[in-house]
Amino acid sequence: MSDTALDPFADNPNKRTALVQGGLNFGQVTEKVCSVIEGKTSKIWWMCLGVSLSLLSVLGISIGYLIWEGVGIWGVNNPVGWGWAIVNFVFWVGIGHAGTLISAILFLLRQNWRTGVNRFAEAMTLMAVACAGIFPGVHIGRVWAAYWMFPLPNQMGLWPNFRSPLLWDMFAVSTYATVSLLFWYVGLIPDLATARDRAKSKIAKIAYGICALGWTGANRHWQSYERAYATLAALATPLVLSVHTIVSFDFAVANLPGWHTTIFPPYFVAGAVFSGFAMVISLLVPIRKIFNLEEIITVRHLENMNKIILATGTMVGYAYGMEFFIAWYSGVELEVFAFVNRAFGEPFGWAYWIMVTCNVISPQLFWFKKIRTSLVAMFIISIFVNIGMWFERFVITMTLHRDFMPSSWGEYHPTFWDVSIFVGSWGLFLTLLLLFLRFVPMVAIAEVKIVMPEADPHHGEEH
Repeated sequence: MSDTALDPFADNPNKRTALVQGGLNFGQVTEKVCSVIEGKTSKIWWMCLGVSLSLLSVLGISIGYLIWEGVGIWGVNNPVGWGWAIVNFVFWVGIGHAGTLISAILFLLRQNWRTGVNRFAEAMTLMAVACAGIFPGVHIGRVWAAYWMFPLPNQMGLWPNFRSPLLWDMFAVSTYATVSLLFWYVGLIPDLATARDRAKSKIAKIAYGICALGWTGANRHWQSYERAYATLAALATPLVLSVHTIVSFDFAVANLPGWHTTIFPPYFVAGAVFSGFAMVISLLVPIRKIFNLEEIITVRHLENMNKIILATGTMVGYAYGMEFFIAWYSGVELEVFAFVNRAFGEPFGWAYWIMVTCNVISPQLFWFKKIRTSLVAMFIISIFVNIGMWFERFVITMTLHRDFMPSSWGEYHPTFWDVSIFVGSWGLFLTLLLLFLRFVPMVAIAEVKIVMPEADPHHGEEH
């Protein structure tokens, strides 16, 4: 086999240099990434941790009071039996989709630009799934009976309802979380060994050593690592599609106007990838600056993610239009009313137009390269996208307030405790994020080195 066949960069070695800028060599890449976890803890980190722990305490207090008083402290009522808890659950599950797509699908497609951002995106997936897992458990009301959601054997006499989408969610989200955790951890092993070898304190050396599982960088270690990583990538890839497809069934299997539609699974998957990439952009733009990683997490990485946001945002906009078209084409009066009421009805028409503006209009600015490569512009647009995606889940859930019969119509108003639990979930997310940034290499050192010019066995020779 020729060298060209073995090396995808052989025809144009300059492609390597675009992924890592500043003329960094292997040693400098290691130094830059490891300096984040080896250096003295900054005051900014402690301040951010203080804020996130304060928000986390809000979550603890809110859940404690919820268990004590019951779900009556929320704004849920009849007919709106689903409120912010389900909205937040779907929102956080969607945020977690970018990590698996960047790591698994782009790895299988051999997209080398993923190497600078995959570790961070994978960690964000785990944090988002942890936040999402809170809401189904507390939403059932009797939290001490949360085990009813699990697929327990019928012979135990518990008789779980296998026809319930809540049980399907448990299957899907727990599998997704397990595979994502294994995928993230396996990718970490070589870098944990690097941190172990560089550690100066005995505690750090022991901790990283235990987590590195005896990694020495031997040839057989790399062979086992690559097999395991590729296998987990193959397992994780269908989960990107299955998880939010099953989450969409929470709505789509219900016989309710505006929900009972087959467009929900692909529409939810596109929306999840859309919001997940937007969250990665929102976090990476300031983080790469704070930790001086601009030469490793480059504008090219961010631009490629913006292109995916543009593509998935267009898909989401198409889905919005098709929902209206199919409702009209069906000739079903209830379906037509459900969608017209979403856009022009009271009291949530304003939420629909916030959703459309943020999710459909704002990403279209990424058609322009100047905006697509502007750090300020991409940060602002990514914030709009995440706001819009939360409102999308809110608008869908609020379909409940206009049911089949006008006599059963009602209204929904979130209470202080609805808001506090959502705000508190951000505290959990940010606390986990800050701990990850402080103690774990946020960039996959070993994978970044693979796409550098020095990795080419013919580096330095005339082409």
